[in-house]
Amino acid sequence: MPLLMPVILGSVRSDRQGVKAARFITRSLESRGCEAPVVDPLELNLPLLDRMYKEYHKGEAPEVLERLAELFRRADAFVVVSGEYNHGIPPGLSNTLDHFLEEYFWRPSAIVCYSGGRFGGVRAAMQLRAMLCELGTPSIPSLLPIPEIGTALTVDGDPEMPWLDKAASRFVDELVWYAEALRRQRTGGTPY
Repeated sequence: MPLLMPVILGSVRSDRQGVKAARFITRSLESRGCEAPVVDPLELNLPLLDRMYKEYHKGEAPEVLERLAELFRRADAFVVVSGEYNHGIPPGLSNTLDHFLEEYFWRPSAIVCYSGGRFGGVRAAMQLRAMLCELGTPSIPSLLPIPEIGTALTVDGDPEMPWLDKAASRFVDELVWYAEALRRQRTGGTPY
């Protein structure tokens, strides 16, 4: 059974560059035989967080939250694609992630970060790493930072920098290792 790794896109801006990074990492995951559906907050159009999914009575959550909860419960890992807004996490990403909690438990996450400059979004990734851990989906040790995303990837997510394919391959190898290990552990039960 292939690993299921939703790719959670972080931006809702009209000229967002993260779509290119999401396309790039999705292809990298699929080339390894993983299922990698993109979770796009712009398409979801979630309201600002008022109630988490778990705070609704059974069957009363909005349909969009029900669909996401079902996808997240089946997931083996999560890939989060994040830009860097004022050295922090994009609000659309935080809002999407915050709607859930138990659905993330005992599954690893991985961070693909990007920026228009040379730092590749790593300042936001450090904050995101703490947030993901608190949500119960700790991030793997490696990051996949993409600096100068405006020229690093084409609109279709094809790499313009020769190092990107190699970096993505190692990143996916690591994520697959963690996802397979935790999948095996979940089959035997979890601490709670």
